[in-house]
Amino acid sequence: MRISTSMMFDMGVSRLSDLQSSIVKTQQQISTNRRILTPADDPVAAAAALGMSQTISMNDQYTVNRQNATSALSQEESQLAAATTLLQNIKTAVVAAGNPAFDDTQRQDYVTQLRNSFDELLGIANTKDGQGNYVFGGYQSGSQPFAKSATGATYSGDQGQRLLQVGPSRQMSVSDSGTAVFESNLTGNGKFVTAPGAANTGTGIVTIGTVADPSLLDGTTYTLTFAVDATTGARTYLVAPSTPPATPQPFVDGQSITVGGAQFSISGAPADGDTFTVGPSTKQSVFTTISNLIDTLSVPGAGSANQAKLANGLSAASVNIDSALVNISAVRASVGARLNEIDDLDSAGSDLKIQYTQTLSDLQDIDPIAAYSSLTQQQYTLQAAQQSFITISSLNLFSYLK
Repeated sequence: MRISTSMMFDMGVSRLSDLQSSIVKTQQQISTNRRILTPADDPVAAAAALGMSQTISMNDQYTVNRQNATSALSQEESQLAAATTLLQNIKTAVVAAGNPAFDDTQRQDYVTQLRNSFDELLGIANTKDGQGNYVFGGYQSGSQPFAKSATGATYSGDQGQRLLQVGPSRQMSVSDSGTAVFESNLTGNGKFVTAPGAANTGTGIVTIGTVADPSLLDGTTYTLTFAVDATTGARTYLVAPSTPPATPQPFVDGQSITVGGAQFSISGAPADGDTFTVGPSTKQSVFTTISNLIDTLSVPGAGSANQAKLANGLSAASVNIDSALVNISAVRASVGARLNEIDDLDSAGSDLKIQYTQTLSDLQDIDPIAAYSSLTQQQYTLQAAQQSFITISSLNLFSYLK
């Protein structure tokens, strides 16, 4: 085979170019710490590295979402704590306002305190977060959820809970609706509620009562109507509805009365025509409870009949405030459980990131020792090729002509 001068030069230049390209590529790999510079270097590993990079990005986004969830839930918890303290203060005021030695003027001081507490609680219910969204508005976070009304406050939000994806398979609620927090308080003892008639003129005071037979609590509302014998002064009461028709029962001050599975007692001296009702518990807004309490304390309390109305009103307010505290405590427990879960997810997410990062490194990073060894070898090879090319390129007939 004849090797021409041009062929010799072409082959030499091509080889030198290849060696220089190899050195440049190795230098790029060392400088970037990446074995795969283009997908062509290792198509399978490049595809796997791309998928792993996306997985790491998603894991990082979950971390950001958990941080946002923690911020939202922490703010909600702080507002719930403030509401708890406020309701505890209201409960203290209820107990103090029941002092029979107080006159109407002294009770008005508590009315002023309660009105301020009402406004403060309304402010808590209308709290905004750092982005200007209402915390307790449900999905309607852009509009004020609560507005003062004649009977307490009206709620214009919804029952939605805003969700965040805090893990690959976990969506978490980062809010609670105003209905769940402030309007889901069961009246009475949570099973049934006793109440005096608004037109009562006697001194009868009814207790909250307890459940005597759960199977008989069927949602029926019973009314006890009192009658007083004009001659003997003996008191009886008639329960309606009743099947078969009930007969008047003798009333004994403070003695237990059992009606439809509910057991309670009435003390004092109910007047002729006075009524008391026993019905199923219903959900009541805490703002309605406070508003009713204010109305109770605003009515003159002089006289035994008014004192009985005051006692009945304060008793109902006290138990309903307790119910509101229990409900808020349950919501706080839920918030705390979610915050604890976020901590666990953060720990798992950190472990996953370490694992994912190591896997990605195994796929695309260079082995420094092998890379530097390869670079040194390539440099020696290039130097040898250059020297050989110089020597070979000088072998021609013209060098021997004189």
